[in-house]
Amino acid sequence: MSQQKTIAFFPEAAFGPALNSVGIAQACEALGHRAVFITDPGMGGVYSGYGFDEYPVNMSEPMPAEQMAKYWSDFINGHIPNFRKPPLEQLDNYVKECWEAIVDTSVWAQKELPGVLDEIKPDLICIDNVILFPAAKRHGVPWVRIISCSENEIPDPAIPPHLSGCGEQDKEGFARFEKRFLEVTAPTHDRFNAFLRECGEQPYPAGQFFEASPWLNLLLYPEAVRFKRSRPLNPQLFQYLEGCVRTEAPWQVPRFGVHNDAPLLYVSFGSLGAGDTELLARIIGVLGALPYRVLVNVGDYAHAHRDPPANVQIDSWYPQPSVIPRVDLVIHHGGNNSFTECLYFGKPAIIMPYVWDGHDNATRVHETGHGMKMDRYRWEDAELAANIERLLGDSQMKARLAETSSAMQRGRGPQQAAQALDKLLG
Repeated sequence: MSQQKTIAFFPEAAFGPALNSVGIAQACEALGHRAVFITDPGMGGVYSGYGFDEYPVNMSEPMPAEQMAKYWSDFINGHIPNFRKPPLEQLDNYVKECWEAIVDTSVWAQKELPGVLDEIKPDLICIDNVILFPAAKRHGVPWVRIISCSENEIPDPAIPPHLSGCGEQDKEGFARFEKRFLEVTAPTHDRFNAFLRECGEQPYPAGQFFEASPWLNLLLYPEAVRFKRSRPLNPQLFQYLEGCVRTEAPWQVPRFGVHNDAPLLYVSFGSLGAGDTELLARIIGVLGALPYRVLVNVGDYAHAHRDPPANVQIDSWYPQPSVIPRVDLVIHHGGNNSFTECLYFGKPAIIMPYVWDGHDNATRVHETGHGMKMDRYRWEDAELAANIERLLGDSQMKARLAETSSAMQRGRGPQQAAQALDKLLG
């Protein structure tokens, strides 16, 4: 181990990247380093809850917490109709608006980030985001890019474009999606390039909002689902990890009103997807009539799910790395945490994607035989019941998942990442 150094983690203001970075930070501190987090105020308390110092940086116009909560609630509710659309049709609405907001985060962060970095005095900066923050690149210390979403954030002509949800062989789909993505994001990209010039950075090619780090890039995609690239990534600069599952406190399976010896299911669509209360209510209704025990993560929307069936329990949050090992099957949205945790613990998953890399992860799980992809809305009650029964009884899938789980746990992703960062610091 090198001498104790300060590592600043700067994940996107979303629970997926945030909690993956927590896993790596825990392993870095086990090596004797000091890990701190740069965070949007809206994520304040997440990292301190794991014992890390937090340094807030506004990445949007400051506003009271209640007003910010309403802003995000309105954003979610406004896009629920778009959740029903396939990835190509989401480009003109959800994806376009997300990239506009993402560029805004980089512009806003430039007001405070330089001063915060001067205060932290990091020896290394780790960024898990899809966009460049010029202040981090120009601070004068090595910076590392963490890619916790699908590995196709680093493009290759032979693999599906990021966010497309295309199958590996759908070359026509690749071209169609890429063409429309460039058209839709062109005005936002032009605005971002103007900002980069103001910061002394070179503009990016069309469609590119970030770059690979010249020091180190960590990809969390497990080997079992990895894409076959036409241009292999340089292993000195790109290291694959077998996920970065964080450590959580132990969790005990609760007692249910009925079916206490039945298989245990876990349902979670993430903090954003929990706002789709009609869909969750429908799933709760279907599962409530089946011979299973069911845990449902409803986020901030418990008020919309009063009096669940006796075999269903709801909560606003679950410590997934302690819960998923105890369940028999997971129904989720394809977010990077749920995606890698199911593989890490060897649990079959039914993925109902709705936005972003969930489309890519759902397709990849289906293609590699680690679970199945279902349309988020177009299904019959009997179809969902039959798919659950089939996956619970699929011995070949269980064997494949057990093999993947064993490989991922042997890989010790957080520790591997910490060792790579330690070597870079040395």
